[in-house]
Amino acid sequence: MPDRNSSKEGVGAEQQAGIPATLRRADATRFAGSSVHASLASEIGLRIVRGDYPPGTILPNETKWAETFNVSRSAVREAIKMLMAKSLLASRPKIGSWVEPRERWNLLDRDVLAWYATAPDREMFLRTVQEFRHIIEPEASAFAAMRRTDAQMAEISQACREMGEAASLQERTHADTRFHLAILRAAGNDLLVPLGVLIESALDHLFAFTTVQVNDHDHAQKLHEAIEKNIRLRRPAAARNAVHKLLENTDQGIGRWRR
Repeated sequence: MPDRNSSKEGVGAEQQAGIPATLRRADATRFAGSSVHASLASEIGLRIVRGDYPPGTILPNETKWAETFNVSRSAVREAIKMLMAKSLLASRPKIGSWVEPRERWNLLDRDVLAWYATAPDREMFLRTVQEFRHIIEPEASAFAAMRRTDAQMAEISQACREMGEAASLQERTHADTRFHLAILRAAGNDLLVPLGVLIESALDHLFAFTTVQVNDHDHAQKLHEAIEKNIRLRRPAAARNAVHKLLENTDQGIGRWRR
């Protein structure tokens, strides 16, 4: 918990909390509608994850946030509650809200993942997602080869086919994500299904980046087709090996970062 004496109200609070000077009441136009608190939580959460408010920073009080964004104090209160539920913030009466240590953040929360993906240290994000894939996807594909239903196989095959037919990066990226999520569902493990949904945004960002970096769609397509084929033919060991080859190809794309 931060030092209670580090919290100050008044004119100096904005500078101490790190609110950018560019924030003006014009920001209020982004918070119109029935979900003002959700939009405000997204704005504050993004700033926290990208480092505007480092861990330990005491945030402005409700009144200051309300003035900054021209919203009600009740909207601020609800936004803070949302961020506390995601473990980004903690709060205590007479002290206020402060940013929790990074290791306490719920990175499997869909919103937090989306904010994390846009943070300045994108390389760390990409490598974290890729490591997660190395841990999960090879065995998930092997299980999918053993357990998939005909309907699940059709979903996997369709996503693979749509990847090859995609006319834009966005279409290809979305089809790529659907392909991998369909495999997780076909693995037949109940814990993988919600996990896949939660990392959907992370995969979208990763695939959009690596597709551009690798820039060999034909080769990448063949790697995906090898996975599809071995799951369809119920070859778990071959499906596992095919995923390893695909992950190695993605590793090379990430390795080109900043070159």
